[in-house]
Amino acid sequence: MKHIALFAFAICLFQSHFLHSSYGHSSSSYSNQTIQATLKTALTISNPNTSTVWMSPGKAKLEWSTENIPTDKTIQFYLSKDDMVVQVLGIFSNTSFIDEIKLDPGMEGDNYRVFGIELFPEDKYSIAKFATSMFTIKKVPRVVSVVANESPEKPVIRASFDGRSINYVKELNVNGTNISIKLWDHGRKDGDVVSIYLNGEAIVSKYLLEYTKKVFEIKLDPSKPNDLFLYAHNLGKFPPNTVSIEISDGKISENIILNSDLKSCEAVLINVNK
Repeated sequence: MKHIALFAFAICLFQSHFLHSSYGHSSSSYSNQTIQATLKTALTISNPNTSTVWMSPGKAKLEWSTENIPTDKTIQFYLSKDDMVVQVLGIFSNTSFIDEIKLDPGMEGDNYRVFGIELFPEDKYSIAKFATSMFTIKKVPRVVSVVANESPEKPVIRASFDGRSINYVKELNVNGTNISIKLWDHGRKDGDVVSIYLNGEAIVSKYLLEYTKKVFEIKLDPSKPNDLFLYAHNLGKFPPNTVSIEISDGKISENIILNSDLKSCEAVLINVNK
C-alpha cells in the first residue's frame, strides 16, 4: 500500500512539471510571434531628390531603402505632379534599385514627386510609405540637323576624248540654246577630214573641209558649259588640220580658228546666258 501511494505521488509531480514546461514553451512561442508581428516597416526613397533632374523622353532611376521588409516583397511607385498621379512607375521587388523606368512623353516641370508604398504588408495597420521632395523633369532638347551650305559642284570640263587631249582656246557666252556654226578650211585646201563634237556627240561627222562655208544648226545645254571641239581624221598635206569656225546666236557672231592633230584637239566652251 505504501508503494502505491509513492507511485501516485511521482505521477503527480511529473504531470505538474510537464504542464509547467508546456505552458512556458507555448507562452514563449506566442511572445515571439507577437514581437515579429509588431515590428514596424519603413521605406525611404533616396533618389530622386531635390537636386534630381529627369529627362523626358528617357529612362529614370529609383533608389530606396527599407526596414523590416523582406527582399521578396514588392513596392509600388507612382509619379505625381501637383499632388496628382500622372504615371504609375511600376511594381518592383524590394531590391533597392531600378534604372529602367520609361517616362511617359510630355513630362516637363518642377513640381514632381515620387510616392512609394509597401504592398501586402504583414501588419495591415502599419504600411510603409514615402513621398519624395519635389524635383524637376526637363524635355530632352530636339536635335536639329544642320545642313551644311554645299557649294554648287563645278561642272566637269572634258579633258580628253578618244585618247586625245583637249585644249580650250576660248570661252564664249551666247543668248540662246539654238546657235549656228559655219565651217571652212583655214588656209590652203589640202584634204583635211574632220568631225565636230558637241558635249561628246558628233554634230559634224567626217567632213571634208572646203573653202566655202558650211552651216550647221546645233542646240546647247543651258545647264552647263558646252564643249565644242575639232577632231582630225587625217593630217592632210599640210598638218595640222586647221578649221575656221563662225559661231552665231543670231545677234552676235564670233570667228575662231581651231587646230587638231592625231594626238590633241582644240576646243571652245560655250555658255548660255541665263
